[in-house]
Amino acid sequence: MKRPQKYVGVNNEVNGGMTPIAKIIRDAWVFGLLEESETCEGWNAAGIDSLLDKVNLEWDKYGCLASQLPAELFEKHKRIHDKAIVEAKAVGWSGESETDDEP
Repeated sequence: MKRPQKYVGVNNEVNGGMTPIAKIIRDAWVFGLLEESETCEGWNAAGIDSLLDKVNLEWDKYGCLASQLPAELFEKHKRIHDKAIVEAKAVGWSGESETDDEP
């Protein structure tokens, strides 16, 4: 299967947006790297990869743990990701696909 040339956008993702790319975008919102209205629809792979690098640099500051975020960022992370989970569950996502390979 050929990889799409352009990203579909966080609002058009499979699994209600519970994909690695969508999670990167939501983290970019948390860190203020993107406006929350930016869905990245139409972005190419290089743009997504560049965003991943920026998001990873931000996470590195906090040991890659949400619990280590300053209060303001922690609350923003919780709001953004909790909303995404509720919306994904509403369209049938259960999270099982993320643990299918666990014993």
